[in-house]
Amino acid sequence: MLTIALAALCLSGCEAPVRAPQADRSEKVGDFPTADRPVATIVSDRWSTEEARDRVDEAETVMDLAGIKPGMTVADIGAGEGYYTIRLASRVGKDGRVLAQDIVPGVRDALAERVARDGLDNVSVRLGEPQDPKLPANSFDRVLMVHMYHEIASPYEFLWRLHPSLRAGGEVVVVDANRATQNHGTPPALLKCEFEAVGYRQVRIEETRSAGGYMAVFRADRPRPAPDAIRGCRVENDSPQPANAPQAKHDMPD
Repeated sequence: MLTIALAALCLSGCEAPVRAPQADRSEKVGDFPTADRPVATIVSDRWSTEEARDRVDEAETVMDLAGIKPGMTVADIGAGEGYYTIRLASRVGKDGRVLAQDIVPGVRDALAERVARDGLDNVSVRLGEPQDPKLPANSFDRVLMVHMYHEIASPYEFLWRLHPSLRAGGEVVVVDANRATQNHGTPPALLKCEFEAVGYRQVRIEETRSAGGYMAVFRADRPRPAPDAIRGCRVENDSPQPANAPQAKHDMPD
């Protein structure tokens, strides 16, 4: 029965199982800046146990703060074992949709099996690429990236390719820890700088202790620059700033 369910899930939006990384088929559009910061390695498909996260109401808190409602279409980027995917599916309901994406084929396959086993007809599971989330254009009310942004090696290209996927008024929600990227976090000022370099605007940021750090929300309501026009963020004295721009200090709210 699981095999039949998984096949049906793939017909409704999941790619066929892939056992080896796919070649990069992203459209070549120009050169993007190189990130001026270390990149954390992917060490696990989970941030913590689901039981521990539920004890502090992590997912419910984040979904409430992100304004996720029934009927919305939401992307869960770097979905891992599916902690948020499963709970997002319940929140958006039968009239909503969730697209869960991961770049590791084995992780994607395991999540597809979980989705099929749980009978989540409103969830599709896709394989993305490290520099391209491979999301359809003008499709999402919310895009969630939870404890994974620091693992993106090419943030400017990734965010540039993500930009068209948001609907009018759609938002990208990033949850991360306020620490250096090599220590599996992202300083909020660096996050803001990298997003703004690619045409996003930060609309709010707040502490989310239950999720292990902060939540920052961005809208793609500014023009997306050409790749060779993007000014990468330079990190000096732990304070990021756009290249060739006067230094500006960014702090978390009290």
